[in-house]
Amino acid sequence: MFLELIAVIVAGLAGAGVMMLIARTLGDRVPRWLTPVAAGVAMLGTTITSEYSWYSRTAEALPEGVEVVQTVDSTAFYRPWTYLVPYTNRFLALDTGNLRANNEDASLYMADVYFFRRWGTVQAVELMVNCSTGQRADPAFGDGGEPVWRDAGADDPIVNRVCERE
Repeated sequence: MFLELIAVIVAGLAGAGVMMLIARTLGDRVPRWLTPVAAGVAMLGTTITSEYSWYSRTAEALPEGVEVVQTVDSTAFYRPWTYLVPYTNRFLALDTGNLRANNEDASLYMADVYFFRRWGTVQAVELMVNCSTGQRADPAFGDGGEPVWRDAGADDPIVNRVCERE
């Protein structure tokens, strides 16, 4: 986040510098108010580029065996350009290289799922998946009790990806 702030400030200085160079080259025939406008446009452009490239940069940096299974696109009224092209601000990744089958029931798997979000920390969650029923559950709530199974539905990306191995 700090490096992106530095990049936005540098882009603003560069935009203002380019406009000042153009004004000097044209013999000061360019209105002076274009300099801060150029700085603002450069800063806004850098911010938009950073927002839209976050997902691809983060997904490409995932280690081998960790695959993106679901993305969440976002729009916001204070980012009107997102209504034209929504950007990805959250995604789920599944560690397919670390799936663990149950020794007693071959249709039960333990899976590590990572929740990534823009401007947030990565959260790791361990899930249990029942491929025969299409359900998933948190393994326990720390109290050693039985897991609470939930119907995930036929289109659940985590259950589909875990169970396609069978």
